[in-house]
Amino acid sequence: MKNILFVASECTPFVKTGGLADVIGSLPHALANEEKLNVRVILPMYDEIAEEWKEKLSYVTSFSVEVGWRKQDADLFQIEHNGIVYYFISNSFYFTRKGIYGYYDDGERFVFFNQAVIASLKFLDFTPDILHAHDWQAGLSVALAKIYQPVEHMKTVFTIHNMKYQGVMPVEMFDEFFNLNREHLGGMEWNGMINCLKCGIFHADKVTTVSPTYAEELKHPYFSEGLHSVLNDRSSDFLGIINGVDTNEYHPLKDPHIDVNYRHSRAKKKQNKTDLQNQLGLPVSEDIPLYVMITRLVEQKGLHLIQHILEEFLQEDIQFVVLGTGETEFESYFSYIATKYPDKAVTQLTFDEAFSRKLYASADFFVMPSLFEPCGLSQLIALQYKTAPIVRETGGLKDTVEPYNEATGKGNGFSFTNYNAHDLLAVLRYSLFVYHTPEHWKQLSKNINKSKFGWQKSASDYKDLYEKVFEQQGVVQS
Repeated sequence: MKNILFVASECTPFVKTGGLADVIGSLPHALANEEKLNVRVILPMYDEIAEEWKEKLSYVTSFSVEVGWRKQDADLFQIEHNGIVYYFISNSFYFTRKGIYGYYDDGERFVFFNQAVIASLKFLDFTPDILHAHDWQAGLSVALAKIYQPVEHMKTVFTIHNMKYQGVMPVEMFDEFFNLNREHLGGMEWNGMINCLKCGIFHADKVTTVSPTYAEELKHPYFSEGLHSVLNDRSSDFLGIINGVDTNEYHPLKDPHIDVNYRHSRAKKKQNKTDLQNQLGLPVSEDIPLYVMITRLVEQKGLHLIQHILEEFLQEDIQFVVLGTGETEFESYFSYIATKYPDKAVTQLTFDEAFSRKLYASADFFVMPSLFEPCGLSQLIALQYKTAPIVRETGGLKDTVEPYNEATGKGNGFSFTNYNAHDLLAVLRYSLFVYHTPEHWKQLSKNINKSKFGWQKSASDYKDLYEKVFEQQGVVQS
């Protein structure tokens, strides 16, 4: 039995800001189903975590953590949920705040968390064989595990979920936050800054990211946010494993949030659409194609392309619904569109999980023209709800969406290659043609019904990776 400890900054059902939480919430369950893997998760104890969870936590112990010259107290709690043990590290100074990111001292907060993770290992009723850290917030735990060697023969894996966010701090913070010899600075520093993502890449025995295409993209300067040379140095230990989705959590037959449950029935899916149209005050017709976007309103999601062509596309007999929050530029734009085209467009500047499920279940098309996308879960959820994704061929979108081909009858969605607004408009118009051509729409629907993106295959790939970690000789040292 191999013991795997996930280190992460968020995890469903406890706390979530994005797809990282979904992965950390579902992948351990999939890995636990693999023979000889015992997976547990360690997280910060945020004030944002609901009281219903806090009341179920069991106190384990308290200990002191050094953050440079500071001594900070840490309390360790645990809970078992759906067969997985979760540990929480509590500190009122760092984590009793509204929200979980976005503070001026985020660097210090996660230095504390990573130091506390390493310090907590001797108190756990569980000895990790592999410490598997996720994204910059956990990258330092890999470095500290190599430096301190808290568990004999423990190996490390680091997963990049989004290269854009790296957790950088002034290099002067090395002496301020770490009681380490300066010989260790080189493994943490990049371009005159401490870089937490680089720490994980440099020190881990194996490095992964969340799709094969994104792994290839990250080797090039355009996508790598300045770290391509570090990844290329680790190329023999770097690979992409596609994310999956929790097919029990996202299942239109079981989803309590939608009006009419279904498995493959297009008639029942149309019932969800007409119910939604009625709810939103749109013209009610099961024949009007419904396009939706559920997204953070940021440039990464391809919204500048949408801005250039949406009004032109709205001249067609369609409906377009946007759900999300983000940058003022995009919030203002989609509000303007909804006001100008009240019979065709709806914008809700919020995030509501229940309403998002209604959109997935009601939509004919899910629009996701990302500038870059490490993996993307939204297109996978859309496929689960039998909704055709329209994506740009980048990262995990390219790995999971095959463009529909009239000649072969293959494909589970629509895609375009160049980051160009009129290429997007062309594929939107093509999707409209397919929708109104019964034989093509029927074939596409059959293909979507066959799309499978649960965790089974990816969990098997992670299991193989863990086995290779133990076969590896001459691992990277700090």
